[in-house]
Amino acid sequence: MRAYLHAIEARSRANGPGARMVVWFQGCTLGCVGCFNPATHVAGRAEHDVATVAAQIAAATGIEGLTLSGGEPMQQIDAAIELLGAARAAGLSTLMFSGYTLAEIRELPRGLEAVALLDVLVDGRFRTDLRLGQGLRGSSNQQVHLLTDRYTTSDIDDAPLGEVRIAPNGDVILTGVTPLKLKR
Repeated sequence: MRAYLHAIEARSRANGPGARMVVWFQGCTLGCVGCFNPATHVAGRAEHDVATVAAQIAAATGIEGLTLSGGEPMQQIDAAIELLGAARAAGLSTLMFSGYTLAEIRELPRGLEAVALLDVLVDGRFRTDLRLGQGLRGSSNQQVHLLTDRYTTSDIDDAPLGEVRIAPNGDVILTGVTPLKLKR
């Protein structure tokens, strides 16, 4: 199976509790005004073999979990389920950011299967007028669902709001719920 992915970050602290691998999906049709990651909206850019990414997850060291973000992971639900399953099989925790609500995800084909593989779901469409930027929520209408007992609200609140990483090739990576913006 192949999926459109925007980026993969081997280790992040600002996308959930602890050190996590993050996979950003490419493609989102929800159209949240003010989304801070509009480069992930157009589908069909970087196609990846999902089994290869799942193998990367299984081989990862020094992380406690996997975070799926986007774009919109639930618009490529089969790939999301495969990656979440790989993380679970490797003993990693799972977290997903989705513009869909938990109720909407449960109504999607295979939605219940996706939810069953999650420890944490941060759900709801981003709303600029309700900007929050804390506790892994971009806006106050979004909800954090602790779907297992692996994490507490304090674990979620303790995640950094953003981080700046400099890759070995010199690329600057800005990530998190409230990432910094570089000015020229």
